Amino acid sequence: MKAIRLVGYTFGGLSAVYAGYYTVLYLTRWEWQRALISAALLIVVEVFLATVLLLARFSRLEDRIEQSDARVEEVRQRLEQTRAPALNRFNWLSSTDLTELNGTHRTFVFVPVLMVAGAALSGIAMVIQKVAGATGRPGAERRLAGRLAALTAPPVTAAVPLETRPAVPPARNGRKALAVATGVGGLLLVPLLWSALADATQTRPERAPEAAVTTMVFRVETYGDQSDQAVQLAATDLWETCQRSTAATNDNATLNRMDDGVYTAVIRPALPPHDVMRLRGCLQDANTNRTSAVVLGEGQAERRS
Repeated sequence: MKAIRLVGYTFGGLSAVYAGYYTVLYLTRWEWQRALISAALLIVVEVFLATVLLLARFSRLEDRIEQSDARVEEVRQRLEQTRAPALNRFNWLSSTDLTELNGTHRTFVFVPVLMVAGAALSGIAMVIQKVAGATGRPGAERRLAGRLAALTAPPVTAAVPLETRPAVPPARNGRKALAVATGVGGLLLVPLLWSALADATQTRPERAPEAAVTTMVFRVETYGDQSDQAVQLAATDLWETCQRSTAATNDNATLNRMDDGVYTAVIRPALPPHDVMRLRGCLQDANTNRTSAVVLGEGQAERRS
């Protein structure tokens, strides 16, 4: 059981690290659709890990409750064994041996005891006693056994004798120090990762490069209809969508078709490096319907003097 739980934790932890890494990577590349998919996968893995952890805790609680109930029941049985036999508080109502006094009953207390009122009151008292003994004793004994269970010795197993167990559990200073160091490291690492991610995904004005033209070559593929007209429409739609993803204006941009679904986009003036990264991420993200694109290369042409 522990091995299966360890495998589940390992698989879930590696999956969470994998999904989180690609979520950050796609965000820095400005590939929003892939980032959303990776983030959704990360949430699923986190829910899976939380569910496994809760089930493990519930299982431990159930085992502890069962062990506690077993110890309480054991103490209650011991209390029943040490209980004194109940005395008959109404001996005068019971008859004597039939062989005594020539087989007659003890009727010499007939006048003062067996009057109607005394018999009725005695019967009511007996009924009350029986009801109280049947209803009050089990609950009281169970509560008493529950209080005494904490004072009983722990169950002795054949593998671990009771004498070898320490009276006080050893202190786990190493585990506490590791937990504190991990928490402090996480608190210091979160602001750094946050700052790096914010800097990578921030839209900010940049200095115009010295180049005159930015060229980007990419291949477009469609699923289903793969005719030249369908590929041309998909490439045009994708380029018009991604053309608006840059911070710098790129109205002077042309899209030229080459062979085998390869297209060349020429943008004047040249884009800054951050805008080039955003444009490449948008093209490779390919958020149009049933279309995928792969950037084959990019470059910038220097200005002629």
